[in-house]
This record gives sequence, structure tokens and C-alpha cells, in this order.
Amino acid sequence: MHSCPLRTSVIGSYPFPGWLELASAHLDRFGPDDRAELQNDAVIAALHDQLAAGLDVITDGEQTRLDFNLSFYGYIDGIDLESSPPRRFGPPAHDQRGKHQVKAPLKAPRGLGAVEEFQRLRELSAPLLKGLAHPPTLKASVPGPYTMSGRLLPNPALGYPDRWALTEALLPLVREELERLVAAGCTEISVDEPSMSCYAYREDTRRFVDLFNRTVETVRGRTRVCTHLCFGNYKARAVGPRQIAPMFPAFLDFHCDEMHVEMASREFAELELIAKIAERCDVAVGVVDVKSYYVETPDDIARRVRRCLEFAPAERLVFAPDCGLSQTARWAARRKLVNLVAGVVQVKSAL
Repeated sequence: MHSCPLRTSVIGSYPFPGWLELASAHLDRFGPDDRAELQNDAVIAALHDQLAAGLDVITDGEQTRLDFNLSFYGYIDGIDLESSPPRRFGPPAHDQRGKHQVKAPLKAPRGLGAVEEFQRLRELSAPLLKGLAHPPTLKASVPGPYTMSGRLLPNPALGYPDRWALTEALLPLVREELERLVAAGCTEISVDEPSMSCYAYREDTRRFVDLFNRTVETVRGRTRVCTHLCFGNYKARAVGPRQIAPMFPAFLDFHCDEMHVEMASREFAELELIAKIAERCDVAVGVVDVKSYYVETPDDIARRVRRCLEFAPAERLVFAPDCGLSQTARWAARRKLVNLVAGVVQVKSAL
């Protein structure tokens, strides 16, 4: 599945409006209809910002993943949600996130919630897209099983002695969710596996490839399969050594149509490696630094796009932020997306 030349996209998440942040801390004061209204309004806000920027691909901004009862983990039977994190004070980092105890075999009889998110996105975007000559593609994002397993605690008594066993238990749950998304009409899905890129330097990369390919095997060719490889962005902090080279050549065998790589925050180190990716699939290059409050100008973006064109053909290139924008203030995220599209259009016009 090839994209249009110099496509503009996003990873998935977008900042919550301030009022949603406040409301999510007091959800017990809202009824189910109130929550639905909050969710719908937040998705519409995210859609408005993305459409105003003029992106070729948009998402729901993951606005409805408010708390544990509405997250993917909240849909999984067999876990106790959120044990106490080992560290609560000091600078923010990944060790301030709690983990979930596994108490029974992992099952997801209601799915993982992504289908409902996509259906909401399609319904709320329909009136906004009506009449557009080139409406953007609606993309869904789902965390891959290896990334999801990182917040679960192994339980040898249940047959889950380590992270690999937990991943194998989650894999069919994610694969079934992808199948349901395709059945619902979703034409682009990002299977996000940032944990794989974070740990490629120390783990068996061929094993990662096998896990990813088995996750997407039943939907490959039926939807555009993307994957997002980055080095962590919780509280704008990376968690792994920010090098792409350890992933290759193994990750070139991922069965995907688009592979996203983080570049802007790394000052475009290893940019030449996008040539290898472009030989296998479309390569989405992160040209906006979501960890920085420097707002890239359209000219900045245009220069970065031209650098990418030195290594990959236009029909293979997609441009996006380095990661999801949920950890970036909305005022900056909005301006960064506007300038992202403007910079890409600048180069398109010159081609």
C-alpha cells in the first residue's frame, strides 16, 4: 500500500483540553451521559486542530483514554489495575508509573476499546469532512503486545513467568482488536511498539520481528499497517538509548506499510538509514520535536523535508511529529502541526 507523495500524518495522541484534564480528575462526579459528552467534545476539539492544520491523516487524539477504566488495561480481565509505583517524588520518569498485578488468565471479552474509539471518530468527523475535495484518512492506533506487557507484573503460577510470556498472552487480544477494526472499516491502523525500539539494543531483534508479524498477520493487505518506533516520551523523557542502528537489519522485515522513526529530537542523526526503510515500505520521518517548545517554522520543516528527499523518494515519504503530542502543551502542538503542513506544502509546490 503506497501513500501519496510527501504525506503528512500524526502518530495518535493529542493534548487534552484543559477542561478535560480537570474533569478527568473528578470523573466520579459525572454520569455516563456527562462522560460521553466530555469525550465527544474533546475529540471534536482534536479534530478541529488537525483539520485546521490540513493534515492528510488524522486521529481522535486518543482523547477518550482518560483513566484506567477507559484505557486498554481496563478492558482486560485478569489484572488488578495499578499497583503503587516504586517512586513518587522527584523528577518525572517512567519509574513513577505503577504496574498491574496479573491475578487470572488474560482475556478481553469486550475487545480493547479501539473499535468504539474509531466508530466515534468516524461519526464525529463526518460532518466536518463533508464537502472536502480531499478528506483526510482516519487512523486508529493500538499499542502492540510487547509494549502493553511492560506494565504488567509476571505471575509464574499462572504461566506468565516473564515479559515474553505476558506478550504471548496479549498478542491474540491485540490481533483480534485489529481484525475488529478492519471489519469496522478502518483503512489505516498504527500498531505502536515503542518498547521494541527502546530495548532493541539488548533483546533479540528477530524475536521482536516475529512478534510484530504474528500480531498483524491476519490484517496485512486488508488495511494500511503502520508502526511507530520511538524511544519513549512519558513526561517528555526518553527511556532507551536513542539509536536506530540496533534495530537494523532485523526490523526491515516488519510486515508493515509504513514505519515511523524519531528524528527531530535527535538532530536527524542516522537519517541515511531511512533509505533502507524506503526500500521495504513507506518511511514516516519525525520532523517535529515534541519534546521541545521551539516551534519549528515552515522553512525549518521544508529544509528537513529536502534532506529526507536526498535519501528516499517522495512517494515513499511521510512526515509527522516525532511521537504523539499528548505530552506537549496544546498551544504549541497546534502551531507545530500548522507549520508541519505548511513546510511540506512548500516543498510539494516546488517539486
